[in-house]
Amino acid sequence: MRGANMDFVSYFPVWSKLTDGQKDRILASLLTRTIEKGSVIHSGSMDCIGLVLVKTGQLRAYILSEEGREITIYRLFDVDMCLMTASCMIRSIQFDVTIEAEKDTELWVIPAETYKSIMEESAPVANYTNELMATRFSDVMWLVEQIMWKSLDKRVAAFLLEEASIEGTNEIKITHEIIANHLGTHREVITRMLRYFQNEGMVKLSRGMVTILDAEKLEALGDG
Repeated sequence: MRGANMDFVSYFPVWSKLTDGQKDRILASLLTRTIEKGSVIHSGSMDCIGLVLVKTGQLRAYILSEEGREITIYRLFDVDMCLMTASCMIRSIQFDVTIEAEKDTELWVIPAETYKSIMEESAPVANYTNELMATRFSDVMWLVEQIMWKSLDKRVAAFLLEEASIEGTNEIKITHEIIANHLGTHREVITRMLRYFQNEGMVKLSRGMVTILDAEKLEALGDG
């Protein structure tokens, strides 16, 4: 077994519960892909590449409004699994999701036909798939609650703190347009909000960057 496949075996959650034949079928069809930052790997319910497991990197799943505005519904990091890229085999998934690489990303793909056939044979794989669906549904419901009940200033504050945590720095290289795309609003609205944050001493704005100056104040705003 090659090194890359050895890594996959250690990351795939229910590998030990598969039969030898099922393991052989997965390894025989397993694909390895390298995705450049900004590339779209999945677009809409008709796009069905298969089950994706992120080796390294970062992906973003988002939906588009009728007006063309984006809103992020969840993000995927190292060792995260993406089921939406195999949506054609799950009839209950009825909405279109786009998935793009936020960073250069390496991933494994189990083709949809392979995964579906094994899911139909294996109760552990079927149960894991249902758990994965439930997790993503929870992500979407959390997002709906945020949009309905939390004001935009609190959502922007929470987003900036999340970005700082992901990147490991308070100097966040990001544009106002990208923040707007994540939160499902307009760039002009984000610009006004960030200028307010700057006037309050919470952040410093520069071209293509937001620097957090007072994380405690942002946290208090986000939690409020």
